[in-house]
Amino acid sequence: MLIDTEKLNLTQSQLNLIKSGWGSESVDNVEVNKITYLSDGLKVKGYVAYPVSTNEKFPCIIWCRGGYANAGALDDFNAQGILGQLASWGYFVLETQYRGNDGGEGQDEFGGKDVNDILNLFDVAKEYKNADTTVWGIEGWSRGGMMTYLSLTKTDKFQAAIVNAGITNLSCNINESKFMKHLYETAYNKLENESFNEFCEMRSIINFTDKLPKNTPLLLLHGTADKRVLPHDSIDLAYKLLEKELPFRLVLFENGDHFLKPHKKEADELRKNWFAKYLKSKKKGADNG
Repeated sequence: MLIDTEKLNLTQSQLNLIKSGWGSESVDNVEVNKITYLSDGLKVKGYVAYPVSTNEKFPCIIWCRGGYANAGALDDFNAQGILGQLASWGYFVLETQYRGNDGGEGQDEFGGKDVNDILNLFDVAKEYKNADTTVWGIEGWSRGGMMTYLSLTKTDKFQAAIVNAGITNLSCNINESKFMKHLYETAYNKLENESFNEFCEMRSIINFTDKLPKNTPLLLLHGTADKRVLPHDSIDLAYKLLEKELPFRLVLFENGDHFLKPHKKEADELRKNWFAKYLKSKKKGADNG
């Protein structure tokens, strides 16, 4: 349930920087608002973004942020750029900061009950007349990729998914990435009644790919020089997806870092085309049917 909506208040210099980084379309004719909504009885913070239109409905996409706690949470500047760009492609976009973050209630569980903060956005979208709640996509970066995989195991509503540098095997990353080892241990130490092995295994999609929906095409993007989430996270998952005969595409970017900075234009084009292929066609079919 939506509780509160707040318009962003960015300066012209900030807007100009956003236009240069994400394109003018991420600002022009796009509205981005900060929201507070109920998730399992907790007041959770997030954002919505959508094209300015009075009489058109847009397919919905949930964008899953990375990081842990407030590290990695979106601020208004990045929300306008990241979510505004996605909205400019013709989508109603929703994002959650996850419980316990950005002034929200509860505790960030790094892939525990906070997965519900993603799923509860289904009901938030129903309160917007320009959200087509019959068509859904989901995208996640890094930890947000892990959250995307976990969300896919709990619902078959998503008609397309994109994961960028997504975590698929926590144990693997703990052994090989100092940055992620610190991140995971910090998250784990905040939780109770959960062994470290259980914490890792229950959040690693590599252990239960059989729970992924059979009809949700997955686009996996990963940089070969990613030192935070190593590229074999996506490569190892690809082998599992092949075994299960699940629809996916894996794209590796040569010398790409965790954020794919040198490959942003190419990655954006792939993302845009993937959602257009699987979400816009659904919308067109629904309109014609």
